[in-house]
Amino acid sequence: MTLKPRLDAAAAAANMAEIEPAYSDQQAKVEADRCLYCFDAPCIMACPTGIDIPGFIKKIANGNNTGAGRTILSANILGASCARVCPTSVLCEGACVLLDRDQKPIKIGRLQRYATDHVYRKGVNGLNPSVPPSGKKVALIGGGPSSLGCAAELVRLGHEAVIFEKKPEAGGLNTYGIAYYKMPPQVSLEEVALVKSLGVEFRCGVEVGKDIAMDEILKEFDAVFVGIGLGHTHMLGVPGEELPEVVEALAFIEEFHTRPLHEVEVGRHVVVIGCGNTAIDAVTQAKRLGADTATIIYRRDEGDMPAYAYEYDIAKTDGCDFIFRAAPVKILGDGAVSGIRLVRTRPNGKGGVGPQPGTEFDVPCDMVIKALGQQKQGELLESLFPGIKLAANGKIDVDETTRQTSVDRVYAGGDAVNGGREVVNAVAEGKKAARGIHQALSGEAVEGPVQPTRIGVTGKPMGSGFNNPVRVPELERAYASGQKGS
Repeated sequence: MTLKPRLDAAAAAANMAEIEPAYSDQQAKVEADRCLYCFDAPCIMACPTGIDIPGFIKKIANGNNTGAGRTILSANILGASCARVCPTSVLCEGACVLLDRDQKPIKIGRLQRYATDHVYRKGVNGLNPSVPPSGKKVALIGGGPSSLGCAAELVRLGHEAVIFEKKPEAGGLNTYGIAYYKMPPQVSLEEVALVKSLGVEFRCGVEVGKDIAMDEILKEFDAVFVGIGLGHTHMLGVPGEELPEVVEALAFIEEFHTRPLHEVEVGRHVVVIGCGNTAIDAVTQAKRLGADTATIIYRRDEGDMPAYAYEYDIAKTDGCDFIFRAAPVKILGDGAVSGIRLVRTRPNGKGGVGPQPGTEFDVPCDMVIKALGQQKQGELLESLFPGIKLAANGKIDVDETTRQTSVDRVYAGGDAVNGGREVVNAVAEGKKAARGIHQALSGEAVEGPVQPTRIGVTGKPMGSGFNNPVRVPELERAYASGQKGS
């Protein structure tokens, strides 16, 4: 193989440092003081987990950083990672009323990071359940964000929760699939430890269906939550795809989380196929790890790419190149990648694009990264739960309110249901499922958001994004592409 490490330890660490440093105490105070503390805050409506955003920001302004952190984590147990990876510009910050005044929105994400970092440094307390145990046990398949959100909610409601995760560590894509410069894996592992401190049991290195039968789980547990995420990246389907320097984007990103940065191998000239957020993560990290050139190939126009605008800006700032309206025909090389043959594309009149014959051209490269979106895991799901109802696109069909599947006592959430959205969406779906499970096990419904309800100027409880999600066109385009990334 032609791949090898390109940088020494110091250079790799410097290049992969977080793109937005943490606020100092003074910076956080100044930013918090800009908030108008809206009673009918649209930022809460825009947050899928319904965090009391004005409430926690007010606490920061008053010097109560511990209270701010508790407010966040009581609504979103993964508030520390969401502070770093959420597309805040099109969610909470995009809904900030200051935008209507032609002012910059409050930096909600950075303030959320400031507060959650504080409580992790000082030690998180006050989140443990205070309700009597119900004697009911729930198994959660997969240890990603949706299962963590569901498990945390379940133990708060008095139930036992046991997470089965086939990898050595829980956390899902937060632990293994987030660009390092956005969030190092330690943040995710601290969140896993927090969920464990609530009383959740983790059985890592255990693959359901292989190491333990689903029938055995269904006998031992009163309910099951499925949070298995998505599968492997879609294939290119072109000659040369079997060459060793052709890798999946998530596998490439996972190396940053399982090996020292300076030992991660990368090509000198890297090509990434796809233009979602995962593709941006891959091309940017390749460039930051010493690739001379890092180029994205996308079959549509710049305006059609599913990646968020701020992700695109990061890649361009890092010196990454983009070739639009081109698709791969063949990966070139005799035993090792030496280039990629592309063909120009054009609209086919059916909503898609097709090749323009006679427009083929070659781009030299020694590494190809596939970022074409992940496959659904329908075959696995049907083997675990015979007869489970899947939508036409392979996603699990669930009741929108309770998240129950067509199989008795089985609930689901996260990417396996929504096809690939954000961490915050996965946590919200896990919370919904926990409430659905609680109602089925106890006969009692959980009303409203779990965090303390704020009272608006009308004297009525405010809605929250958890119960009343808003529609964000930019997000919907990314989700529809299957390339939501991280």
